[in-house]
Amino acid sequence: LKGNASVSFATANGTAVAPGDYTAATGSLSFDRRNKTRTVSVRVVGDTVDELDETFQLQLSGPSGATIADGTGVGTILDDDDAPVIGPKIAAAGDIACDPASGSYNGGQGTATECKQRATSDLLVAGDYAAVLTLGDNQYEDGAYDKYTASYGPSWGRVKSVTKPAPGNHEYQTSGAAGYFQYFGAAAGDPSRGYYSFDVGSWHLIALNSNCASVGGCGAGSAQEQWLRADLAASSATCTLAYWHHPRFSSGEHGSDSTYTAFWQALSDANADLVLVGHDHDYERFAPQSPSGGLDLTRGLRQFVVGTGGKNLRTFPTVRANSEARDVTSHGVLELTLGASGYSWRFVPAVGSFTDTGSASCH
Repeated sequence: LKGNASVSFATANGTAVAPGDYTAATGSLSFDRRNKTRTVSVRVVGDTVDELDETFQLQLSGPSGATIADGTGVGTILDDDDAPVIGPKIAAAGDIACDPASGSYNGGQGTATECKQRATSDLLVAGDYAAVLTLGDNQYEDGAYDKYTASYGPSWGRVKSVTKPAPGNHEYQTSGAAGYFQYFGAAAGDPSRGYYSFDVGSWHLIALNSNCASVGGCGAGSAQEQWLRADLAASSATCTLAYWHHPRFSSGEHGSDSTYTAFWQALSDANADLVLVGHDHDYERFAPQSPSGGLDLTRGLRQFVVGTGGKNLRTFPTVRANSEARDVTSHGVLELTLGASGYSWRFVPAVGSFTDTGSASCH
């Protein structure tokens, strides 16, 4: 190149199509003795769809001060998405239905920010889920039976036939969580324990009772911890999920609680995969962790805090280690697809616009 030269460029669709796969680009390039090469950047539009690699073209035209030997280049968009997980879908959240006497109850419709149990339950009714998991504090303020029938019933109670509940501390503000056990009946397990297990597809699911003082403890050697270890040993499932109310780890206002280390240890020893909790009124996803909270990508459990069932939302005073996603703007539910050897997750908002998606393999 002895003098100055220029050429126009424009992208053209191939198997990749703008604007869905990439952003179309046009412009011109200038060359001189010091700048004999130029780069054209094309923005790729990311998605989570498993598909083949796709291509587009970059075409050159209108040269000045030069001739074009090869006027077409090919760009390749590499697919980096895993194959979609296939299996039954479940949904989960805790901290759900307002007390009918609440000033924000508003006939069950709530306000802009509180008592949104009807809105979150609409997601469940439309979702055709194999199971719905409640993560405790299902009915405020004290889990009384008449409040369950007045507030929880017309909302989340619409999917009662597929609901697998866990109790929260507010349930036990009525002695023995009597209203909770009366409302859910056999689905809630033995009222003296409140923990049980079941299978969904190829997965084993375990509902635990984190109201330790009411069921003989949660620590190593307690009746519940021994039952948990025996239940895990009896299961032949490749993938295992456990859920209860109080978080082992949390950046929310209640924070982390080492009371549940023995649960985590038993689950980790059995190569379990997921833990779902509520109590903190927010959404938070953690990377897989050891019982002490260290990052453990080999045998660690991934925990989701899903205290977004409708009551209200709070704050994150301190973000703790290994927290990967957080939100306090949206009421909604966590949707899980339970595959034969893995799972995918999606936070589905009912009020607000936050979402969080991903997938992972079982241990």
